[in-house]
Amino acid sequence: MLSPDAPVLLLQHGGLSDLSGKTGLAFLRYRQGPVVAVLDPGHAGADLPLLTGIPRPVPVVGSVAEAMVYGPQVAVVGLAPSGGVLPEPVRQSVLEALRSGLSVASGLHTQLAADPELQAAVQPGSWIWDLRQEPAGLGVAAARAASLPCRRILAVGTDMSVGKMSAALELTAAARQRGLDARFVGTGQAGILIAGGGVPLDAVRVDYAAGAVEQAVLQVAEGAGEESIVFVEGQGSFCHPGSTATLPLMRGSQANSLLLVHRAGQRSIRNLPEIALPPLPELIAVVEALARLGRPPGLAPARVKAIALNTAQLDDRQAAAAIEQTAQDTGCCCADPVRGGADRLLEALLS
Repeated sequence: MLSPDAPVLLLQHGGLSDLSGKTGLAFLRYRQGPVVAVLDPGHAGADLPLLTGIPRPVPVVGSVAEAMVYGPQVAVVGLAPSGGVLPEPVRQSVLEALRSGLSVASGLHTQLAADPELQAAVQPGSWIWDLRQEPAGLGVAAARAASLPCRRILAVGTDMSVGKMSAALELTAAARQRGLDARFVGTGQAGILIAGGGVPLDAVRVDYAAGAVEQAVLQVAEGAGEESIVFVEGQGSFCHPGSTATLPLMRGSQANSLLLVHRAGQRSIRNLPEIALPPLPELIAVVEALARLGRPPGLAPARVKAIALNTAQLDDRQAAAAIEQTAQDTGCCCADPVRGGADRLLEALLS
């Protein structure tokens, strides 16, 4: 696991201005611990906040050697390239980082520790963390999280990549600002890297997926009381024909409340435009019906209490109108958590 205070060098080759770098950009935006340098040879010397819009003044360097003056301890691969395969330029930087005494964390499908040259370069006291691996000792889920005294809030999305992780992290931060004991369960590579741990759901065999979520929620919720909140990062969508992730998240977390995440104006699956999204009230009814199944007696049904609306593609006036319309259409509290609406959503979820 990545400790919260470890100084990080983020390997972001080309990803500061490309969608392949979304993992690293999320890491820059949400990691609370130190990120001391970003390695992106094509943008070396750039002003990071100006380039990315992320208000984090981190130096952008062109090599591992340049980054070492900033005192990193762990190099984190911030790319999510097609197929999850490690690009050769990044591999060379990983090799240089290991030879320089750094540890390396990666969420790619390529297992770095299985590379003999990389493994041989690990220095004493350092390590390689390939986080996209099925956890050991998994079993079949048995609704154990239902017995936890804490609140469990699961983000569910209308599609892939609509902002489920961002919404959960924004709400976690808002709850902590109120002095609440708020915890976050990462379920994808970016969320796990930001949190320092979690469950890589897409690396788990389907029979054990709900059990893996259950195990992760129980671990994160250890010692949590009735006033504590565990936010669970969503994955996939019930609406997407290629997704199987939402149901095990629902079963494993035994959520008390659901946060629906939707991109404003989206009417169909982004990469499959021939597949229409149902109207939000219809989808909410389906989600809540599924959430009533597989729960022990006495546990109140989980409701969609709020909608996190992704308005990133809209200006302020358009965003306000979309939020108001969505609230009218669904009868739910609606806000964009990245645009300052996290507190409103939190109020609704805690009511």
